[in-house]
Amino acid sequence: QVYLMESGGGSVQPGGSLRLSCTASELTSYKACMGWFRQRPGRAREGVALYEFYDGGPDATYYSASAQGRFTASKDSAKNTASLQMNGLHFGDTAKYYCALKMGALCYDAYLRSESEFSYWGSGTQVNVTL
Repeated sequence: QVYLMESGGGSVQPGGSLRLSCTASELTSYKACMGWFRQRPGRAREGVALYEFYDGGPDATYYSASAQGRFTASKDSAKNTASLQMNGLHFGDTAKYYCALKMGALCYDAYLRSESEFSYWGSGTQVNVTL
Protein backbone atom coordinates (compact mmCIF):
# COMPACT_ATOMS: atom_id res chain seq x y z
CA GLN A 1 0.00 0.00 0.00
CA VAL A 2 1.32 3.43 -0.94
CA TYR A 3 0.50 6.36 1.29
CA LEU A 4 0.40 10.00 0.29
CA MET A 5 0.85 12.88 2.67
CA GLU A 6 -0.03 16.44 1.70
CA SER A 7 1.16 19.56 3.47
CA GLY A 8 1.20 23.31 2.99
CA GLY A 9 -2.43 24.31 2.99
CA GLY A 10 -3.71 27.31 4.90
CA SER A 11 -5.28 30.72 4.54
CA VAL A 12 -4.04 33.46 2.27
CA GLN A 13 -5.33 36.79 0.99
CA PRO A 14 -6.25 37.28 -2.67
CA GLY A 15 -3.14 37.64 -4.77
CA GLY A 16 -1.09 35.64 -2.32
CA SER A 17 0.81 32.37 -2.73
CA LEU A 18 0.90 28.96 -1.15
CA ARG A 19 3.04 25.92 -1.77
CA LEU A 20 1.58 22.46 -1.38
CA SER A 21 3.72 19.37 -1.12
CA CYS A 22 2.89 15.72 -1.52
CA THR A 23 5.12 12.87 -0.42
CA ALA A 24 4.60 9.28 -1.46
CA SER A 25 5.68 6.60 1.01
CA GLU A 26 7.34 4.81 -1.90
CA LEU A 27 7.54 4.79 -5.68
CA THR A 28 7.50 1.21 -6.87
CA SER A 29 8.14 2.10 -10.50
CA TYR A 30 10.61 4.24 -12.45
CA LYS A 31 7.62 6.22 -13.69
CA ALA A 32 4.57 7.58 -11.95
CA CYS A 33 2.05 10.35 -12.42
CA MET A 34 1.19 12.53 -9.45
CA GLY A 35 -1.95 14.56 -9.76
CA TRP A 36 -3.29 17.52 -7.85
CA PHE A 37 -7.05 17.73 -7.62
CA ARG A 38 -9.32 20.07 -5.73
CA GLN A 39 -12.88 20.14 -4.55
CA ARG A 40 -14.46 23.54 -4.25
CA PRO A 41 -17.56 24.04 -2.09
CA GLY A 42 -20.61 22.61 -3.81
CA ARG A 43 -18.68 21.33 -6.80
CA ALA A 44 -17.26 18.06 -8.06
CA ARG A 45 -13.59 17.35 -7.66
CA GLU A 46 -11.50 18.63 -10.55
CA GLY A 47 -7.97 18.16 -11.80
CA VAL A 48 -5.56 21.06 -11.36
CA ALA A 49 -2.08 19.84 -12.26
CA LEU A 50 -0.07 16.72 -13.04
CA TYR A 51 3.58 16.04 -12.34
CA GLU A 52 5.42 13.14 -13.91
CA PHE A 53 8.11 11.21 -12.07
CA TYR A 54 10.19 9.60 -14.80
CA ASP A 55 13.74 8.26 -14.47
CA GLY A 56 14.06 7.95 -18.24
CA GLY A 57 13.80 11.58 -19.21
CA PRO A 58 12.42 15.04 -18.48
CA ASP A 59 9.52 15.22 -16.10
CA ALA A 60 6.36 16.49 -17.76
CA THR A 61 3.71 18.73 -16.28
CA TYR A 62 0.13 19.43 -17.27
CA TYR A 63 -2.27 22.07 -16.00
CA SER A 64 -5.94 22.85 -16.09
CA ALA A 65 -6.96 26.07 -17.79
CA SER A 66 -7.57 27.72 -14.42
CA ALA A 67 -4.12 26.73 -13.14
CA GLN A 68 -2.10 27.46 -16.27
CA GLY A 69 0.22 30.40 -15.74
CA ARG A 70 -0.42 30.62 -11.99
CA PHE A 71 0.43 27.19 -10.64
CA THR A 72 3.69 25.29 -11.08
CA ALA A 73 4.22 21.62 -10.27
CA SER A 74 7.77 20.51 -9.65
CA LYS A 75 9.94 17.91 -8.00
CA ASP A 76 10.92 18.67 -4.44
CA SER A 77 14.33 17.99 -3.00
CA ALA A 78 12.75 15.58 -0.51
CA LYS A 79 12.49 12.00 -1.67
CA ASN A 80 9.33 11.00 -3.53
CA THR A 81 7.94 14.50 -3.16
CA ALA A 82 6.36 16.88 -5.61
CA SER A 83 5.18 20.38 -4.88
CA LEU A 84 2.54 22.68 -6.30
CA GLN A 85 3.45 26.35 -6.14
CA MET A 86 0.28 28.41 -6.36
CA ASN A 87 0.59 32.12 -7.12
CA GLY A 88 -2.00 34.78 -7.74
CA LEU A 89 -4.60 32.98 -5.67
CA HIS A 90 -8.14 34.26 -5.78
CA PHE A 91 -11.42 33.42 -4.03
CA GLY A 92 -12.23 30.80 -6.61
CA ASP A 93 -9.20 28.77 -5.56
CA THR A 94 -10.67 28.08 -2.14
CA ALA A 95 -10.95 24.31 -1.98
CA LYS A 96 -9.68 21.15 -0.42
CA TYR A 97 -6.68 20.05 -2.43
CA TYR A 98 -5.77 16.40 -2.85
CA CYS A 99 -2.76 14.71 -4.33
CA ALA A 100 -3.12 11.39 -6.08
CA LEU A 101 -0.75 8.91 -7.62
CA LYS A 102 -0.90 6.61 -10.63
CA MET A 103 2.01 4.20 -10.38
CA GLY A 104 3.81 2.80 -13.40
CA ALA A 105 2.52 5.33 -15.90
CA LEU A 106 3.46 8.59 -17.50
CA CYS A 107 1.10 11.52 -17.23
CA TYR A 108 -1.35 12.45 -19.94
CA ASP A 109 -3.39 15.62 -20.15
CA ALA A 110 -6.58 13.54 -20.11
CA TYR A 111 -5.82 12.42 -16.58
CA LEU A 112 -6.77 15.89 -15.36
CA ARG A 113 -10.33 14.91 -16.21
CA SER A 114 -10.16 11.33 -15.06
CA GLU A 115 -9.53 10.92 -11.37
CA SER A 116 -10.42 7.24 -11.67
CA GLU A 117 -6.97 6.70 -13.19
CA PHE A 118 -5.38 7.32 -9.81
CA SER A 119 -5.15 4.47 -7.33
CA TYR A 120 -3.68 6.29 -4.37
CA TRP A 121 -5.01 9.41 -2.69
CA GLY A 122 -4.00 11.66 0.14
CA SER A 123 -6.49 12.91 2.70
CA GLY A 124 -6.35 16.45 1.40
CA THR A 125 -5.29 19.86 2.65
CA GLN A 126 -7.52 22.93 2.87
CA VAL A 127 -6.71 26.14 1.05
CA ASN A 128 -8.74 29.22 1.95
CA VAL A 129 -8.41 32.47 0.04
CA THR A 130 -9.98 35.11 2.20
CA LEU A 131 -9.70 38.78 3.13
